[in-house]
Amino acid sequence: MSGARVLVVDDDRAVRNALMVNLSKAGYEVTLVASAEEALDVLRRSPFDLLITDVKMPGKSGVELLQVTRVHWPDTRVVVMTGFGSVRDAVAAMQAGAVDYLIKPVERDELLLVFSRALQTRAMQRELQQLRREVDEKYGFHDIIGAAPAMREVYAQVQAVADSSALVLVQGETGTGKDLIAHAIHYRSRRSHGPIVVVNCGALPENLLESELFGHERGSFTGAVRQHQGKFEQADGGTLFLDEIGEIPATTQVKLLRVLEGGTFTRVGGEHPVSVDVRVVAATNRDLREEVKRGAFRADLYYRLNVFAIRLPPLRDRRDDIPVLAGHFVKKFAARHGRPCTHLAAGALASLLSYSWPGNVRELEHVMERAVILGNTPEIAAVQMPDGGIELPEDARPRLDDVGPGGLPDALDSYERALITEALQEAGGVQARAARRLGISRSNLNYRINRLAITLQEIRFS
Repeated sequence: MSGARVLVVDDDRAVRNALMVNLSKAGYEVTLVASAEEALDVLRRSPFDLLITDVKMPGKSGVELLQVTRVHWPDTRVVVMTGFGSVRDAVAAMQAGAVDYLIKPVERDELLLVFSRALQTRAMQRELQQLRREVDEKYGFHDIIGAAPAMREVYAQVQAVADSSALVLVQGETGTGKDLIAHAIHYRSRRSHGPIVVVNCGALPENLLESELFGHERGSFTGAVRQHQGKFEQADGGTLFLDEIGEIPATTQVKLLRVLEGGTFTRVGGEHPVSVDVRVVAATNRDLREEVKRGAFRADLYYRLNVFAIRLPPLRDRRDDIPVLAGHFVKKFAARHGRPCTHLAAGALASLLSYSWPGNVRELEHVMERAVILGNTPEIAAVQMPDGGIELPEDARPRLDDVGPGGLPDALDSYERALITEALQEAGGVQARAARRLGISRSNLNYRINRLAITLQEIRFS
């Protein structure tokens, strides 16, 4: 990570200088000190991303420095160094909260690998903290964004299953927020104090996925220069989120089934079983039942995963949530990008409501971010829709003059009523055909007809 700030603590000048050379060449900003006491003085004046310290030094030890750092500067990741034969000290430091250890003399490649991994973990934890705040804001149960009946059912299911130990399978199209639901389950569970570890099963090649999940022993394959903890071990005491579970190859499915059933596995190249206490939440945009039928997914693994299934509705089936979600994104991105935008014009909102959203909430989020970035007034007058959006005739777009005493909700209801009655007229009253024209499900259309109290008398059949 170029530009990351590193504090090096060692009473041996030669070690300090060697670390300075290697880290500076790699783009790190390095500060050298000779004792734990000096390190604490420096930390009080300025934050650091990483601290690397010898374990045994005159005065305070490296472990004591680690303990103080963990309390007062928890965002600083600590790596410890120890001499050959003093691995017990390194183990004690790891138990006290060090992210990794190095044996002297420190090899440059191993040093940079450990630092890179520590910074990646730090960045991931920061992202998870931010995601947790967003989850609480977006999918919390006190200020819910998304109140369509289908989403209320999802929230009820999350509430019911979160505090159990059951496996959960989250199903839904790409962009529906499966990852957010997984995090909501974790943060509302008894494991919320533990880690939530994410694996995108579709992003890793087959030859690396097993090592990523279960870890490997040193020397188990070319390039395995040290023992590596897999994601199951990293998630011990917490939750492992297996995203795109349908992408896991057959050979890995067998080993995954074993750990789900018994809680134990062996690392790649290992002989001894490793036991973990992990709650698994899996997600997929595939129909796993169909994958089982065509032999692409093991039936026994599917039934093991499908203990508690949550299906997320596509955005086209909960259009009532579009105005609320859009308003949330306006607020979020206006703050992030320093724009004055506060709300959408009626015409802009109508464009959002007339689109089928194949990319779901994620696509809406991207559209709104672009609109906010381009916006320079409180009101967003128009949004640039993705390719394939439904273009409305100019004279059919709502105007501010259309908003009567009932305000925006009544104006939107009136516009929705007009769209539905027109679709029903074109479809000769056949609701399934009208639903396809509107880009929503048959049940969703029926719900809207009942909500708006649309009657057959209002529909003029040609």
